[in-house]
Amino acid sequence: MKKNLGVIPGVYPMPVLMVAAYDENGKVNVMNAAWGMICAMDKIALFIDEDHKTTQNLLKTKAFTVSLADKDHMDVADFFGIATGNKMEDKFERTGYTAVKSEFVNAPIIDEFPVVLECELNEVVSNNSFYCIVGKILNTAAEEKVLSDNGKVDPAKLNALIFDQFQSGYYVSGEKVGRAWNAGAGLMKK
Repeated sequence: MKKNLGVIPGVYPMPVLMVAAYDENGKVNVMNAAWGMICAMDKIALFIDEDHKTTQNLLKTKAFTVSLADKDHMDVADFFGIATGNKMEDKFERTGYTAVKSEFVNAPIIDEFPVVLECELNEVVSNNSFYCIVGKILNTAAEEKVLSDNGKVDPAKLNALIFDQFQSGYYVSGEKVGRAWNAGAGLMKK
């Protein structure tokens, strides 16, 4: 029997995404965003607040990057969610992390995070229910250490962080328990 828990954002897992953009002076700002998802083969949707410094920056530059946070960089990923660029002028600098300019868009790539999507601003959807930034993915880059023999990202090597809304925790993904578009194939024959 299920117990009623009330209204909570009870979706698990949620990604831990590092959204980065330059301000008008070329300064790097990064935020932690858990409410994001792929919405087409070449698009990502970020449900983030319009008032975030990173949001304001990417609206001006029309570009941003989205990195997947991993276990090795959990402390800084969490810091990017705790600290706000609206109040902390040296937010990125105090981490000691490094950034390089994307070859594809006018946005920073944070070197330390192993996978990055380089995006141009495609659309802003705003209504009474949500504010959404949609980015067109122009390139995805990954460190070789997280790639499998077939040249694709290997979740077991990536150790991507997963955010847990229930217990306010971070977990790591990686164990493969089945094959997509195959695990349920037996039911197709009934």
